[in-house]
Amino acid sequence: MSDTAVLSSTTQALAVAHDVALLDLDGVVYVGPDAVPGAADHLTRARALGQRIAFVTNNAARTPESVAAHLRELGVALDDADVVTSAQAAARLVADRVPSGSRVLVVGGEGVIEALAEHGLVAVHSAADAPAAVIQGFHPSVGWESLAEGSYAVAAGLPWIASNTDRSVPTARGLAPGNGMLVAAIEEATGVSPIVAGKPEPALIEESVLRTGARRPLMVGDRLDTDISGARRFGMPSLLVLTGVTTMRELMHADRAERPDFVAGDLAGLVLDHPAVRREGERCSCAGWIASVERGRLTLHHDHPPADQSSTQVGLAALRACVSAAWWASDARGDTPAVELDISQVDDRLREMISAQ
Repeated sequence: MSDTAVLSSTTQALAVAHDVALLDLDGVVYVGPDAVPGAADHLTRARALGQRIAFVTNNAARTPESVAAHLRELGVALDDADVVTSAQAAARLVADRVPSGSRVLVVGGEGVIEALAEHGLVAVHSAADAPAAVIQGFHPSVGWESLAEGSYAVAAGLPWIASNTDRSVPTARGLAPGNGMLVAAIEEATGVSPIVAGKPEPALIEESVLRTGARRPLMVGDRLDTDISGARRFGMPSLLVLTGVTTMRELMHADRAERPDFVAGDLAGLVLDHPAVRREGERCSCAGWIASVERGRLTLHHDHPPADQSSTQVGLAALRACVSAAWWASDARGDTPAVELDISQVDDRLREMISAQ
């Protein structure tokens, strides 16, 4: 993993350097029902370079089979076993705490129910059914009655495992409340907090490594607070793509504990090398692009980028220079008090370069 103030570099594509890419789904491969443009083609190219692609999601609403079927509809080739969900990680945490054959109260849907069955556990839906534990995972059908049953069981002292605590989930119409908001309802009612399986906690990442046999894994995500933070806590390199939740401004202002090792506009970042960023004072340069912070404003210009660079490589190099300069400036001033970096001079320009890929 990199120094948190400078992005890591490679002389070969990430798909060659890492045997398995662990991809988040929402905001990385698809947004709502629709594929991120170019995602399927980028993954095909990564596989051609020898990388195994696994799909790792905090969303516990659907089974791996249904997720895989959706991905195939979007043009992504995969086996059902290539999908790992937070429901599977949560079910393993439950299985570690109760005997096989135990009843488990479900606050969620079929994704959680199937994951419990894989460990020989029986799903029930009422605290009156004598459950040994509670498992909670996002599903659109979860309502007051289910939350109430979960609250009764949690208040009685049963182990409570939550698939994830993401407060929002991206949809085709924008951000919607996520499982974290439903978990919060039971927390408020009982004063108890759950054991969490999903990113940034380690259980889902451990489950993914176990199921894929990864030796040099790379986490790929769109969220700093889950995908990237989880990878850093696990000691795994990470790639952030800008097709989902994280904005350019949020990336530039990322906390040290949530900074990715690599950045890219989209999944094309898997099939590219990531040229080194060099720092001289407040200036960071990458493949001919020079970014610096002057009086709190981030600026970008070029010093004859290589003529043979593709538009994708040009955009990536410019983005890497800007991100590194922003992080160096943030660390240098210490953010005490926090200072909002002005990125207005580069924001639109970077977006145009990235969208041209």
